[in-house]
Amino acid sequence: MLVRFWGTRGSIAVPGPDTVRYGGNTTCIEIETNAGARLILDGGTGIRPLGLRLAEQGPTLSHIFLTHTHWDHIQGLPFFAPLFAKGNRVRFHGSPEPVSGKSLRDTLAVQLEHCYFPVAECELSATVEHVDLKEGQVVTVGDATITPVMMNHPVTCLGYRVDADGVSVFFTGDHEPPYNIYAPGDPEHAAYQGVVEERRAHIDAALGGLDLFITDATYTENEYPRHRGWGHSSIAQCLAWAERVGAKTLCLTHHEPTRRDDELDELAQWLDEGKPDRGFDVIVAKEGMELVVSSAPGGNDELS
Repeated sequence: MLVRFWGTRGSIAVPGPDTVRYGGNTTCIEIETNAGARLILDGGTGIRPLGLRLAEQGPTLSHIFLTHTHWDHIQGLPFFAPLFAKGNRVRFHGSPEPVSGKSLRDTLAVQLEHCYFPVAECELSATVEHVDLKEGQVVTVGDATITPVMMNHPVTCLGYRVDADGVSVFFTGDHEPPYNIYAPGDPEHAAYQGVVEERRAHIDAALGGLDLFITDATYTENEYPRHRGWGHSSIAQCLAWAERVGAKTLCLTHHEPTRRDDELDELAQWLDEGKPDRGFDVIVAKEGMELVVSSAPGGNDELS
């Protein structure tokens, strides 16, 4: 299985001299199986260059799995080139919005209203389809099996487990480890703690046997307390999580937009220095990076 990173930033695209090496585009990940099945995880600004490459290949069927519909995960969709060419099919998969009752199509169509974008959905040349997903609803794309898992974020967010070629990859989208909102001693603390532990165990069970674990790692430990409740993980939380589920390789992405390349280099060096104390590899995602995921020992190789 080949995994390509087209966007590795969270919150907002940040092009400029300080983001050249790790990239400034927001989240977009492409997965291609050995048999040629392709799926796209999220449609941040990184999906634009991916779409330009796909447009060169002639008519295509693009399966886009959206973790959620916050701007940084969908803002590249109106610029996805295959949408504008006849003969293409683009199938969006994702969760409906339970609070408003809007379907995935209803939510995405707002992006293409004329007050926001000059081309309406009805004017797109490609055939566009929408699939509303629920947690645990398995989807197949060629030889790949995709299983959505409900994560913890201020809006409904699905992480996706992808199984193909004898290996498993999971991408969290945006996620913050569930925590108890009641202080110790509060009458509600004990009952709510049971809910937290049940939810955590449910998510962990869905992540067993991962060859590659791609996760939101927005904050450092010093930054996280100021942003608790925003729906993102700290790097230390991700390391503990990967150890808990027995992942072979952990890949940190959704970098905080003010995080400069030099700071991410320092993070990568710190992680490398701690490697002997861990039972898994850790990679800091870079835009343009390709990973070959293999079930062979030490088989997750970085190509670029």
